[in-house]
Amino acid sequence: MPSPSDHTHIALGDLTFDVTISGPADGAPVVLLHGFPESAASWLPVSALLNESGLRTYAPNQRGYSPGARPDGVDSYRIDHLVADVIGLLDALGLDTAHLVGHDWGAAVAWIVAARHSDRIRTLTTVSVPHPAAFGWALREDADQKERSSYIRLLRMEGKAEHVLLRDDALALRAMFGGVVAPALVDEHVALLGQPGALNAALNWYRAMTSDFAATPAVTVPTTYVWSTGDTALGRAGAERCGEFVDAPYEFVVLDGATHWIPEQRPDALAEAILTRTGTAPD
Repeated sequence: MPSPSDHTHIALGDLTFDVTISGPADGAPVVLLHGFPESAASWLPVSALLNESGLRTYAPNQRGYSPGARPDGVDSYRIDHLVADVIGLLDALGLDTAHLVGHDWGAAVAWIVAARHSDRIRTLTTVSVPHPAAFGWALREDADQKERSSYIRLLRMEGKAEHVLLRDDALALRAMFGGVVAPALVDEHVALLGQPGALNAALNWYRAMTSDFAATPAVTVPTTYVWSTGDTALGRAGAERCGEFVDAPYEFVVLDGATHWIPEQRPDALAEAILTRTGTAPD
């Protein structure tokens, strides 16, 4: 097993994932799934706090983000593959079970992992994106969420989206962070997505997305959902309905004034929510 505070490569079939591992070797395992247009580096502020509390964290650069796990074609990024990657990483790391945390797209994957593989997930903490059934309902029924999600149309346009986001030294990509994420972290995210084929692969997550997400069953593991009032992408309607799709102890944490970029902007509050859910919060 890798030593504490290590960057390692995990092979799953033909793909190799870059994983940042930190914290005490005997700490309870927490898997951290990043969103778009981020990278595993988005978890650095949160990981440090979790490690201080005795947890061991595993933050992979997911499919398309790791240079060795960047297959061609939209079909390679369908949800079944994204879910299988997480279970494969648990297997490769020798983890029978783990606490699971996800933000943005990582949250969408985490919800479905927990719904399909409850025997492998001790607790679930999702950030920004509600349960896929709640989000699907909001996309159909809530005018506010429809407007907030209109940007997805551009991201699904192959070629055009890549050009718009990367031109002028990735000006539009950088602007997505709204000036609230530390420049060094933004630079790390942008450098990764500027690699050949990386942004195309990351956008294929959107292009592979189907309405099947809304059919995700309720999760049955203890769950915390963290949402922020300043999130321009995810509205209140879906957030408030999220708890209807959790058949287990559930907490809805609202961060007033925070933007979509909770892991980087409010790491203290997010770490506290994770520690409370995992039962490792200090007295």
